[in-house]
Amino acid sequence: MRLETERLLLTHLDPADAAFILELLNEPSWLRFIGDKNVHSLDDARRYIENGPMAMYAAKGFGLYRVALKETDTPIGICGLIKRDTLPEPDIGFAFLPRAWGAGHAFEASLAVIEQGRREFGLVRLLAITDPDNERSIRLLERLGLREERRMAGADGRPTLVLGCAF
Repeated sequence: MRLETERLLLTHLDPADAAFILELLNEPSWLRFIGDKNVHSLDDARRYIENGPMAMYAAKGFGLYRVALKETDTPIGICGLIKRDTLPEPDIGFAFLPRAWGAGHAFEASLAVIEQGRREFGLVRLLAITDPDNERSIRLLERLGLREERRMAGADGRPTLVLGCAF
């Protein structure tokens, strides 16, 4: 799978992305707003990729994609659709390294993922979950057209904001 935007290339994650995933999942912003996924070594990162994104690609045809700058193929984040057992519809997820913040990459990648979801997977409704204190993510989700629907306890018991939209 490959999605291209003006500046970005979105591709399936694979075990070769372990060093990037290790860096991303241990960023202070990831730990604060998403939580510790116990990815503390390259082997942990490979397992995370295999048991998370790669398993979702096999089961659903979609998942979190590696987002890289098109010109250099430098990974800067992840973005994609996730189908969680705790939510009735797929949700969009994204996380970017701080060095990529503020340049519109998350918005650009999210638009591509949403369009693919509508076109290839027939999505008519989309959700998103985030920490209620994650103002940057909430602003981006609202810019994408999602609106707050409710609050719930996340899988780890942390407060979680659920946003949604219909197409």
